[in-house]
Amino acid sequence: MNNVGFYNETNKEIKELDEVEKVVHYALEKENVQNAVFNIIFVDDMYITAINHEFRGINGSTDVIAFALEDVNLDLGDYRLLGDIYISIDTAERQAKEYGHSLLREVSFLAVHGLLHLLGYDHKNEEEEKIMFEKQEMILDGYGITK
Repeated sequence: MNNVGFYNETNKEIKELDEVEKVVHYALEKENVQNAVFNIIFVDDMYITAINHEFRGINGSTDVIAFALEDVNLDLGDYRLLGDIYISIDTAERQAKEYGHSLLREVSFLAVHGLLHLLGYDHKNEEEEKIMFEKQEMILDGYGITK
């Protein structure tokens, strides 16, 4: 059984959280992930800007940052400690408008994107990007969240 914590650290109500949780569990099932422990934390632009600066040396906000912890040598028995995913709800709202789709689509995309990073996927080159982005779309389309 997977243990996913969802936290809203903003002053905004995020009505999409329940559905995003279902999408994340669907993604875990599709990736055949079991006994994983991780958190998805929704923050504002100011918070994610501070994280982005401190850990990536980038001055400015971003939409999602994933901190993978599975390579840290912790003995949790049968559980996999994957890490934390931070999503800026402010950036997600702007991007949803910019891309012309729902906030549910955007935060689901960002949550799945972050999860795939925790599972070891990346997009540092064209080949990796193709694999990761195809996987994201397959999960979202399979769940029924289309553009």
